[in-house]
Amino acid sequence: MNLEARTIWSAKHKQLTGIITKREEHTNAAALFLELHANLYASDGTNQGQVTYEDVLLEDLREQTLRSYPVHTVNSNNSIVWHIWHSARIEDITMNILIADSEQILHSGHFADKLQTPFIHSGNGMSEEDIAEFSETVHIEALLAYRQAVAARTRSIIAALQPGQFRAKPGPAQISRLSGEGAVKESEQWLIDYWGSRTIAGLVLMPATRHNFVHLNKAMRIKLKLQK
Repeated sequence: MNLEARTIWSAKHKQLTGIITKREEHTNAAALFLELHANLYASDGTNQGQVTYEDVLLEDLREQTLRSYPVHTVNSNNSIVWHIWHSARIEDITMNILIADSEQILHSGHFADKLQTPFIHSGNGMSEEDIAEFSETVHIEALLAYRQAVAARTRSIIAALQPGQFRAKPGPAQISRLSGEGAVKESEQWLIDYWGSRTIAGLVLMPATRHNFVHLNKAMRIKLKLQK
């Protein structure tokens, strides 16, 4: 996904924003979401040879580059592994707790152990020491597998939504799960308040698509800086 492809992606995301809450556009909105979402994740053989943003990021990417922290780039000092993990955690949490009211992939897929890191929250509010520890110790193959598992689950959730459901909001029980399961740090109550005020459409437009896109952009800046 080069600059031109990213520009097209953003234009299509704007198009999705304009139709996602229209009941009569439900089928088109769901299909457009699935297209945009697939372009953010490593190829799995289903996108007919199209090169995705994650494909480009991971190509010839050295482990040292993945783990480097801090890396001073625009609006971030975090490592590539942190950006990949954080965006996957946000998606796992919002899609499975707040939309599907199901078990997080982190737990159902036993990734909490596979990742070899004690951090199970969203990644918001981490100290520099915690980010350094995570960047050094996280199991990279497990991290990439976790990201793929989260993506697959998200697509099944969105594909199963019925017309009108994009306008729905998470219920109080789902919102309470965020704290109960340690998905959000106690210091980050603002994030719970923000997500709790969003409709499913809002969660789809940010955590599941735009948020991923933003963090892939940040990860790519790191790669370009360290692997000139």
